[in-house]
Amino acid sequence: MSAVGLIVHRGRSQAAVHARELASWLDAQGHTVRVPQEDLLALGFASQVATAAQFHQGLDLVVSLGGDGSILRAVELLAGNAVPILGVNHGRLGYLTEVAPNEAQAAITRALSGDYDIEERMLLRTDLLLAGKTTSHLALNETVIERTAHNNTVRIAVAIDGEFFTTYAADGLIVASPTGSTAYAFAARGPIIDPTQRALLFAPVAPHMAFDRTLVFAATTRLRLSVDGHRQAGVSIDGRRVMVINDGDTVECSAADQTVQLITFGPRRFHQVLKAKFGLNDR
Repeated sequence: MSAVGLIVHRGRSQAAVHARELASWLDAQGHTVRVPQEDLLALGFASQVATAAQFHQGLDLVVSLGGDGSILRAVELLAGNAVPILGVNHGRLGYLTEVAPNEAQAAITRALSGDYDIEERMLLRTDLLLAGKTTSHLALNETVIERTAHNNTVRIAVAIDGEFFTTYAADGLIVASPTGSTAYAFAARGPIIDPTQRALLFAPVAPHMAFDRTLVFAATTRLRLSVDGHRQAGVSIDGRRVMVINDGDTVECSAADQTVQLITFGPRRFHQVLKAKFGLNDR
């Protein structure tokens, strides 16, 4: 029997109802169901409860019920461990979810029997270098350094593979993966990159300077971003504010060794998702 993790969008009641139904069904099949500790009260069913550090241990499959944001939560909880993720769409049309709610049981059955394909997505590694200590984080979409509510702009010195490039004065800077090219970087008018590629996308947000172009680097590139000046900057990873950094503090971004494994059933044509998302014409 298998161990299945459930990640649920707690703000969508139908996702919680569906999670309870799936948990009961999986339990009747003899499988173990695990949910993150913070989901327990919202879901209201008995199952194995895990802390964030324990959640990934021994899992065979993660089922995410929600939208793309729920997949981001799953990626955070898996912390780079290679557990396949099946996205069940309980939101608007997303880029990452694979199946509709009425298809979930059949899709889980196929996944647990090994009848699926894997689409690997690059993860972004972010190292925060503060006061001589380094902490590392993984992101599926992006890392953002941005102004706080008290600042008009921030000044960020940027080095590429150890060589100084320039200092940006901007509302923020985005370092994104190809998957993240359709997230915040898209709102900053960056290019859309096929999500199965490996690259680093670097996009300024409202730059107060003549050079305002988005740059795309090889996945082997290492970007170093340092606060230059007295104004603090906030660091967010996949939409989560991680900390506030100060003059001289540094953020390093690179492609991670780990990848995210998204379950698909047959070819997933990214351009078709784009067409549906933006209502593009067939002629």
